[in-house]
Amino acid sequence: MKKYIGVDIGGTKCSVVLADEEMKILKKEKFPTEALNCTIEKIISIVADFAKGGDIIAAGISCGGPLDEKNGIILSPPNLPGWDSVCITDAVSSAANATAYLKNDADACAFAEWKFGAGKGAANMIFLTFGTGMGAGLILNGRLYRGACGMAGEVGHIRLEKDGPVGYGKAGSFEGFCSGGGIKRTAEAIIREKLSRGECVPYCRTADEINLLDAKFLCEQARKGDKTALEILEKCGEKLGYALSMLIDILNPEKIVIGSIYARSGDLLEHSMRRTLEAEALGESLDACEILPASLGDDIGDYAALCTAKFAEEMK
Repeated sequence: MKKYIGVDIGGTKCSVVLADEEMKILKKEKFPTEALNCTIEKIISIVADFAKGGDIIAAGISCGGPLDEKNGIILSPPNLPGWDSVCITDAVSSAANATAYLKNDADACAFAEWKFGAGKGAANMIFLTFGTGMGAGLILNGRLYRGACGMAGEVGHIRLEKDGPVGYGKAGSFEGFCSGGGIKRTAEAIIREKLSRGECVPYCRTADEINLLDAKFLCEQARKGDKTALEILEKCGEKLGYALSMLIDILNPEKIVIGSIYARSGDLLEHSMRRTLEAEALGESLDACEILPASLGDDIGDYAALCTAKFAEEMK
């Protein structure tokens, strides 16, 4: 039986999967992203184990950019500190005994959702990662759009405000407001201000406890009706709406598919996002665009990596 291997490298976790020609996942191992050498050793060990039976057609690697996809090199992604000029395809190819391909995770996820998920059937679709970072994959006129040097879709770098939480190395950026780290940084600013005014935040009584917060916890508190958490997520939804209005006005997509945090907690962002979209986007373009959660769920990174292997030529 012919098989594919997929490697999904994220800022907080990685996974390696084995699938058949129909993209049915046969084996999967998932583990935290740690220091470079430790993580690479783990990836190579699992890939080699999965490849023992032979018949591997190709391997695909999905990873946050910037990347040198042609030469298979990871180039210092902001969410992978220390991952500088890592020749990842050479290592995976050797372990799999098959050709390995590298693709930006946003592009790979966009392709996976377009082929198998919420973007199926659209000629013009935008995929937003909205996880550890914020990036976009663009399907335009039925093809993956990569730009002049493969950097198309780095929307997380767009500045939404002069000042604000830092993401992608820029204060007030889209990633600074709309990402796991961005939600945490927004929370830090809001909670510090509340504490300075003597207001009570039940789960964060002192400034020292702020560092213990994360996006998942804040979403849980918002679902319980906590006013501070709801305020934080309202701010995030508002900034999401601003950024989406720019994308809708410029690219006029049929669908915008959003992964990770939005796929799990979009209902907490929906009101302020929609309010901002209705105020900012061109009405006709907004009416023509569906905004949807990614439908591949927690497996999206796996399918992204597998698509990178199976559809390598189509994704060029």
